[in-house]
Amino acid sequence: MTNRELINEAKKAREKAYVPYSNFMVGAALVTKDGKIYHGCNIENAAYTPTNCAERTAFFRAVYEGERDFSKIAVVGAPKGMEADLLTAPCGVCRQVMMEFCDPETFMIIMPDGKGGIIEMLLKDLVPFGFGPDNLK
Repeated sequence: MTNRELINEAKKAREKAYVPYSNFMVGAALVTKDGKIYHGCNIENAAYTPTNCAERTAFFRAVYEGERDFSKIAVVGAPKGMEADLLTAPCGVCRQVMMEFCDPETFMIIMPDGKGGIIEMLLKDLVPFGFGPDNLK
């Protein structure tokens, strides 16, 4: 699957977002090393803190299914009613979840750049001084 196709998968996931407060819809498509895709969307809550991001929704669905080996994730976002081509980078909490389950040297984050192109970034570059399981060994 190409990165453009993976972005389209994230756009499909975005359509299921529950965003009555921010109206900012985010979708994610997470790929396992064997090619299986897990979708996620953001799910808001009136208390804000319990809100869950699209990336974490995808990861938690995959982990629940027993997956532990991931290769890349596409993340898209934009306000409701707009095309999801804005640069929407994972938040700090989502980056930390990625550090828990992914190899920062190989795991790739794919995002539209807001100008018609695509940004492809390794987790180690998105989280240059990341804290993960290896720090606890």
